Amino acid sequence: MKIIGYARRNPSAVLLVVQLLGVLVYPAMEGSSPGRVAFEILGIVVLVLAVVSVRATPGLTWISVCLGIPAVTLSVLDAFNPTNAVVAISGILHAAFYFYAAYSLLRYMLSDHDVSVDELFATGATFTLVAWGFAYLYVFVQALVPGSFTAAVDSGNNRTWMELLFLSFTTMSSTGLSDIVPITAWGRSVVMLEQLAGVGYVAMVVSRLVGLTITKRNATP
Repeated sequence: MKIIGYARRNPSAVLLVVQLLGVLVYPAMEGSSPGRVAFEILGIVVLVLAVVSVRATPGLTWISVCLGIPAVTLSVLDAFNPTNAVVAISGILHAAFYFYAAYSLLRYMLSDHDVSVDELFATGATFTLVAWGFAYLYVFVQALVPGSFTAAVDSGNNRTWMELLFLSFTTMSSTGLSDIVPITAWGRSVVMLEQLAGVGYVAMVVSRLVGLTITKRNATP
């Protein structure tokens, strides 16, 4: 019961934990039809948790629902009958959903000068939401312009979801592009936008929350 109560008070923590678990289990799901279905189910769970987190923020839940339902529908369709059009539309809808969820969590974190436990978890959850959003943008770009991203291994093939998510995390965290490289103008444009988003997130959001936390701690007698 304590765990359930903690999860209700800190939905951002649940969202962050599930997303990080997804990073660990996604590799086991690639390459097979059952794994692909399981991958889509896990994606649906993440979408539902993101909606729950948005409900705890100043964001509009109905916007999340309107973006999430067609995204979930296309995810299921993509699992059983993947086509280039379905992949492209699903990618842009997922990207819009995750970006809106990240925007809602940003409003939640920046709405006051008090830093709660859930707001600290929201810092990590927002980062992963933005990273997921850009990964789906990469999926969209790759569907429209095949061959937009290359790699050291199987350079002629389209990049898998895990490869694009890895590219998104490394770009967002400014650790470098590693072995996944954008080679078309559209791919490079999206990567540049994520680089700017990553720098801005650390400079404006993380530094603010750290400063408020230190100020509160120093003010406590």
